[in-house]
Amino acid sequence: MGTALVYHEDMTAARLLWDDPECEIECPERLTTALERLQQRGLEQRCLRLAAREASEAELGLVHSPEYVALLQGTQALGTGELQTLSGQYDAVYFHPSTFHCARLAAGAALQLVDAVLAGAVRNGLALVRPPGHHSQRAAANGFCVFNNVAIAAKHAQRQHGLHRILIVDWDVHHGQGIQYIFEDDPSVLYFSWHRYEHGRFWPYLRESDADAVGQGPGLGFTVNLPWNQVGMGNADYVAAFLHVLLPVAFEFNPELVLVSAGFDSAIGDPEGQMQATPECFAHLTQLLQMLAGGRVCAVLEGGYHLESLSQSVCMMVQALLGDPAPPLSGPMVPHASALESIESVRVAQAPHWMSLQQQGQRGLGRDGASGSHAVAVTLNHPLGVAPVLSPSPRSPEGRPSPLLLPGGPEFKAAATQDVAALSSLLDQLRLNPTPPVRTAVALTAPDAALALPSDVLCEEGSAPQEETQAWARPHEALAQDRALTALGKVLYLLDRILDGQVSSGIAVTPASAAAATLDVAIRCGLSHGAQRLLCLAVGQLDRPPDLTDDGRNLWLNIGGKEAAALSMFHVSVPLPGTTGGFLSCVLALVLPLAYSFQPDLVLVALGPAHGLRDPQAALLAALLRGPAGGRVLVLVDEESTPQLAVVLARVLHGEAAPSLGPFSMASPEEVQALMQLRGQLEPRWKMLQVATEAGGPGSG
Repeated sequence: MGTALVYHEDMTAARLLWDDPECEIECPERLTTALERLQQRGLEQRCLRLAAREASEAELGLVHSPEYVALLQGTQALGTGELQTLSGQYDAVYFHPSTFHCARLAAGAALQLVDAVLAGAVRNGLALVRPPGHHSQRAAANGFCVFNNVAIAAKHAQRQHGLHRILIVDWDVHHGQGIQYIFEDDPSVLYFSWHRYEHGRFWPYLRESDADAVGQGPGLGFTVNLPWNQVGMGNADYVAAFLHVLLPVAFEFNPELVLVSAGFDSAIGDPEGQMQATPECFAHLTQLLQMLAGGRVCAVLEGGYHLESLSQSVCMMVQALLGDPAPPLSGPMVPHASALESIESVRVAQAPHWMSLQQQGQRGLGRDGASGSHAVAVTLNHPLGVAPVLSPSPRSPEGRPSPLLLPGGPEFKAAATQDVAALSSLLDQLRLNPTPPVRTAVALTAPDAALALPSDVLCEEGSAPQEETQAWARPHEALAQDRALTALGKVLYLLDRILDGQVSSGIAVTPASAAAATLDVAIRCGLSHGAQRLLCLAVGQLDRPPDLTDDGRNLWLNIGGKEAAALSMFHVSVPLPGTTGGFLSCVLALVLPLAYSFQPDLVLVALGPAHGLRDPQAALLAALLRGPAGGRVLVLVDEESTPQLAVVLARVLHGEAAPSLGPFSMASPEEVQALMQLRGQLEPRWKMLQVATEAGGPGSG
């Protein structure tokens, strides 16, 4: 089970044959540059390479009218003047004699990828295609799009594979109105799109792109639009949208397949989007989507017009599909006020349709927590030196981008120069933090368990020097026994391997009687051996070490405490929820926002005595916590846990999908109240917890 890369060089044949500043950015180099970067990074070689095939007329007919398909087929025989005339009948479209062939290959590539994933030949994959597809409608090309590749793939998955629940995630910066129109009354397809909207002043200028467009008839609630009303949205905004809107709804929907309309004009540097999300953000988004549908994720390229930003973002996505840890996110994790307003509006519009949004509540902080002055502080501290633009972009009276911002214009050139410098700085940072040679290592006490591990998970036999282990153990009576001391030596050895970059993540089994003492040593050793910020997630009967200080370097979060309490901003406890909905809310609305706000460089997960988690819950927690710390996660497992737990954890830390949690069940009133109480206490410090800009606003809980 690997990752497929579907491509065909013929898709580079179509190109613009006349002068058109609006259309010239959709060029063949979008594909060739992305493929070159994948090859340079050794990523293409790790994928199963599939040559795209042409979609048949019957397959195109799943979405498009026969007359429209015939019209496009006829473009193969037209001259340049006729092609230009026909192109002028559509909005932001150009035709070439090769367009029909290219577009059939693009749709066919999406179909091949879906077939390969659903047949079990691969786990996931990317179709690297052009022309894009998500604007295309039943009988109309639109916005560079000819055939609606993702919509055709979804219909195919329904008809040929019998799927009943498909999630489409459209992170292109433009609204994919074509997909929305096709599925807006279909409850078997959940369509999520975020897009630059600017209150309807940005292309495609549609009222139905706003948050209150939620589908029609039986499809009510199955269209989720998140409109960005300002440019400059960045990593924190994108992750917040996933945690507080998409993922709660998606887990409740429980898709059998995830299709991604993967447009990278929503990344930094793109002239269309003018957003600030850096390429590694798309690795995090991809990783989060792999928690759904058993990891069956099929991504299909849409937009993306800054070649360097596009190609690096594609590489980050493919790395995540391959199971590599996502690099830590750069920049402060503080959502912009405008993003929170959009998130709140979506949650209010969707809450009548989804239990997961009803149970989380809508708590906000007040505008002082994310005001314009705060945004200026974010700008000044941005590590890439790129100031997020928090005002509408210059526009001509017709609503088109100002000519100054078109390719070749002075503002475009200045912005492009700045963004190239920012990307160069980012890539330098990434080169300083290469992927460790060993993705996952395990220190087991039962050798038989190793037989079920993936072949490239390392069974660690090493141990820290005896003198060092004894010195760390000396203050703890529980570590005096030989078994406990031996287990501690393995933990310390594994921890050092993670901190020195030799291993990404690890699992160690500890005696139940020494669980608390081992965790205490692991925290102190991690902080003394190079971790600047350490997040400890303790599950079960484990108390915070009494002399651990709130110095900003460690954040203690206990799941399984007797009551919900924030004893400080760095010491948080919450009871273990007893429902699926309560557990997911705890993870998505508390644990992950805290982790992404804190930005740790090491995560310790301790599953202590009587931790109470089912194996799928523990696996989901561990898998999700790979993101905030760039994959550096060490899990300590009580030896009295189920024998298979260490194996399940190793698989998810290695990049495999977490097992399903089972049917969704509504959180109890007590679970909802506990979560609301904690969020209210913690939001002043940890901004990723916010879901609104003003307490008591519409839909507040």
